[in-house]
Amino acid sequence: MTSTYRVQLTPDLGFREVARLVGYLRDLGVGRLYLSPILQAVGGSLHGYDVTDHGRVRAEFGGIEALRALAAEGLPLVADIVPNHMTVPQPESDNAQLWSALRDGPGSPAARWFDMEWPVALPVLGDDPGGLVVDGTVLRYYDHVFPIRPGTEHLPLPELLEAQHYRLVNWRESPGYRRFFDVSSLIGLRVEDPEVFDATHAVMLSLVGEGVVEGLRVDHPDGLADPRGYLERLRPHVPGPLWVEKILIDGERLPDGWPCDGTTGYDALNMITRLFVDPAGRDALIETFTRHTGVPGSYEPVRYEAKKHVIELFFRGEVDRLVDALGDDALREAAVELLAAMPVYRAYVDPGEQPSAESLAVIQAAARQAATRADADAVAKTANLVMYGPAEAVTRFQQTCGPVTAKGVEDTALYRWYPLAALNEVGGEPDRFGVSAGEFHAFCAGLAPTTMTTLSTHDTKRSEDVRARLVVLSELPGEWAEAVGAWSGAVRFDPRLDYLAWQTLMAAWPISAERFTGYLLKAAREAKTSVSWQSPDHGYEAGIARFAEQAIEVCGPAVAAFTAKVDRYARVNSLGQKLVQLMMPGVPDVYQGNEVTDFSLVDPDNRRPVDFDRRRRLLAAPGDSWDGQKLLLTTTALNLRKRLDPAAPYEPIEAGEHAIAFARGDRAVAVATRLPAGLERRGGWGNDSLMLPPGRWRDLLTERRHTGRILLGHLLSRHPVALLERAPNEER
Repeated sequence: MTSTYRVQLTPDLGFREVARLVGYLRDLGVGRLYLSPILQAVGGSLHGYDVTDHGRVRAEFGGIEALRALAAEGLPLVADIVPNHMTVPQPESDNAQLWSALRDGPGSPAARWFDMEWPVALPVLGDDPGGLVVDGTVLRYYDHVFPIRPGTEHLPLPELLEAQHYRLVNWRESPGYRRFFDVSSLIGLRVEDPEVFDATHAVMLSLVGEGVVEGLRVDHPDGLADPRGYLERLRPHVPGPLWVEKILIDGERLPDGWPCDGTTGYDALNMITRLFVDPAGRDALIETFTRHTGVPGSYEPVRYEAKKHVIELFFRGEVDRLVDALGDDALREAAVELLAAMPVYRAYVDPGEQPSAESLAVIQAAARQAATRADADAVAKTANLVMYGPAEAVTRFQQTCGPVTAKGVEDTALYRWYPLAALNEVGGEPDRFGVSAGEFHAFCAGLAPTTMTTLSTHDTKRSEDVRARLVVLSELPGEWAEAVGAWSGAVRFDPRLDYLAWQTLMAAWPISAERFTGYLLKAAREAKTSVSWQSPDHGYEAGIARFAEQAIEVCGPAVAAFTAKVDRYARVNSLGQKLVQLMMPGVPDVYQGNEVTDFSLVDPDNRRPVDFDRRRRLLAAPGDSWDGQKLLLTTTALNLRKRLDPAAPYEPIEAGEHAIAFARGDRAVAVATRLPAGLERRGGWGNDSLMLPPGRWRDLLTERRHTGRILLGHLLSRHPVALLERAPNEER
């Protein structure tokens, strides 16, 4: 495994269109083509995680024959699979298994597919419950269609509703089924059931067996009842790469015994970002943030309040089912506080098994914190039950931790506490400003050669180059405070949103008012401080649009000037983080289009069409622009990875405060500039140098030859990065 290139399939970018990109991707140096979900999904879906039929390859992409034709182009395929959930579509009849379960209830063979409570609550009704119509054997509610239980078709409407295996409730209520996070339109699957596993995986595993698909990326394994058991069932069918989308908080590792090749790389992403952050800017950035927003300077209280908020807002039904499993209604408060205190997405306790030392430590630490906010005895009892109690209690707690953390942290706290938004990534810790080269080297020493690394994905909150600009603020906190003070003095709207808006406007510049407004609307709704997805406020949202337009119109020239100054250093960060990611241990993934600069924001902004024609032209003649340099670096590193043993040892090289350097075995050396503004302030490299490993080395970016100890000012005089190779037959 050398590298992957992630493509977001859409109705406009199906298998035939991707097949026409294979030549370009091969020239780029890509090792494997990594596809978003390929099974039948809701018509028009731009992401594919809303699967409706596991038995078909998506027709909008060209179906199975077009997929086979893509595979025949010769670039091995990795596909994203979604075992945790499928969609509740409109009309509901588009999901045959769900339709059967709703019509026939617990007696339906399809009922075992879903984690339901009967009669199952379906949150679809608007605030005005009118609109229900009986139409033969179906019940219609605007675009919704529900099956009527056989034999009840002729009952009066009130009695008919009472006779169904489901009950229709207000759209704000919790559903009577496990779902994906708070998304009631995505219903959880019980893939722990062998029959459900077989039915939902038959097509995908047949494609693997046929050789059409070589490897798989497993979406959201933390949602499953038994992630390890799922992987143990899946692994024998997948001889190629098998990655899991597992979010690891700092210092956390994959549980022992998971039969997979590693994660999709958020742990690497966050470590790389921190490597380019100057910790000296921490206090000044936090002071500027608190002054503009009024938010506390400590992250942890914000994180706690956000988790408590989403538990009450979204997860009352999930907590109800957990408390029922615990067997004691008096434990509700303790259960809520334990969920809020969990520091990671899941502790991986399996019913009937002795928890690992790591799992015990996580839950016990959470219990100590929860005991400061709820009855200590109740917390202790709850913690004991979720480790050693009934199987349902153990499993429900595990399956609830992830959604609470995802919604409470990713989709709430990270939109409320953002002194440096570059740190507010999935799995990130926004109060950890920077890591040293030594800390980064230690992290790399623990990485498996098969795990995936990444800098941008379809789920990142901002692209790698947006982050490359933002981390510069850690080196220019005074200049930033002055600039944002002037902008906010000229245009203002909501203090809890404006400061994030100014960071975003600068880091994504130039950006249209439409894109900027779309981002701010999502950010405000996720923060849930003034407006939310559940509680829209048309006046407030119109105010966001006016603010976005005025910010660009009034402050655009000043933002552009500040961004131009930032870009002197952001280009250095952009190239440096790209080199580090492509050459560190693991299998590097390039997200579509990010072989050149990309200043996209959170989805759907980061799923816009990519101009591959421009990239083809640039690959033929990269030139010396930022885009050209990034593309040259990317293609050079990807092609070098093809010549490099994936398990080549990672060897740190001492390079001083302003560089990160390492060797991969005796074949490759990577050197990248860090903290470029500080380097400029100190007057450049001076006498800083590094010692190359034995042998004669060629910088693949400049064609210069080097050996022994070399001055960094000489090595990095043309580019802020260097990528050196020693030929296999070169004398050492």
